[in-house]
Amino acid sequence: MRLLSVNIDHIATLRQARRENFPDPVQAATLAELGGADGITVHLRQDQRHINFRDVRLLRQTIKTELTVEAAPVTSTVNFLRRIKPAQVTLVPEVVTEITTTKGLDVIKQKRALQRIVASLKRSGVRVCIFVEPDPDQIKSAAEIGAQVVELNTDLYSKDLGRRDLQLRRLKIAAEAARTSGLTVHVGHGLNYSNVVPILEENIAQGFSIGFAIIARAVFVGLKEAVFEMKRIIQEVRT
Repeated sequence: MRLLSVNIDHIATLRQARRENFPDPVQAATLAELGGADGITVHLRQDQRHINFRDVRLLRQTIKTELTVEAAPVTSTVNFLRRIKPAQVTLVPEVVTEITTTKGLDVIKQKRALQRIVASLKRSGVRVCIFVEPDPDQIKSAAEIGAQVVELNTDLYSKDLGRRDLQLRRLKIAAEAARTSGLTVHVGHGLNYSNVVPILEENIAQGFSIGFAIIARAVFVGLKEAVFEMKRIIQEVRT
């Protein structure tokens, strides 16, 4: 079964642009669920520059589907999430100056520290996903430290148009390595209504984390309809 988790960060980005209290990501989550979303994803950065603690608390209390919180593997944020207990935490790298996350975590380099964080989240009843490059060695390390899910970074796939077939093969090989290691495979970053289709046709992933393309489409057709259109593609494309 293929699942769509809608990232609503850009609703909070719009709110922050004018330092207002609207539009509210919590309201956006409700519309996304009405459109057929299987889950809601937000990125809680250390500086809370778009999604903040209040948003995460209210989303945890109100949404009917699964809440996934992307976060850097830092103690203060992890402790907050252990208390909130979203369905899933996706550990991601974080750079203060970045506009959006572009690279996966280097699990091999940070293995010992990540292993402690993964264990602490799992003890709290939280499923742990790690955002990684489509690299079998990184995926193997993610499995070794106890992650249950990997989200393969599709940034290069979405941008490297001249070598998309190559990037698609990398994703396919990585997904096979993840499944061999007992991991559930998700994909995310830069996916839209057209470039998601080859990934679906190759049956690479079970979970799809998509945000910007849906929010951009929502400007013209509304959020509920934009989510519905993406969910229909994910359900209808055959392998």
